[in-house]
Amino acid sequence: MPTYDFICNHCEKRFDVFMTFSEYGKKPVHCVHCESGNVRRRMTKVRIARSEESRMESVAGDFSSFEGIEDDPKALGQMMRKMGSEMGEDLPPEFDDVVDRLEAGQSPDEIESALPDLGADSTSAE
Repeated sequence: MPTYDFICNHCEKRFDVFMTFSEYGKKPVHCVHCESGNVRRRMTKVRIARSEESRMESVAGDFSSFEGIEDDPKALGQMMRKMGSEMGEDLPPEFDDVVDRLEAGQSPDEIESALPDLGADSTSAE
């Protein structure tokens, strides 16, 4: 049974609904949070299932020579963005921030200095 994503126009929260293809458009949908019927369909990304090997081959083809990439922040950022999109997984917002900084020409050392908490384990006890 497909999952359909919705956003409530009343409480503005997102929620999923499981229903058959024949039910979609006929069965009334109500917010699971506030029970309002004032909801709209949320369009989501389409993902194509590919093997990990296929994704890595695609990345390797684009970046067949990694030699010297540590000296070129823009190329490193482009490689990281491509790898992130090829993995097909949701990455934390910090990933995009780091990649944006690299693509703007900021060195990894500068990024590490600007974002000292980056990579800190939030589950560890202090």
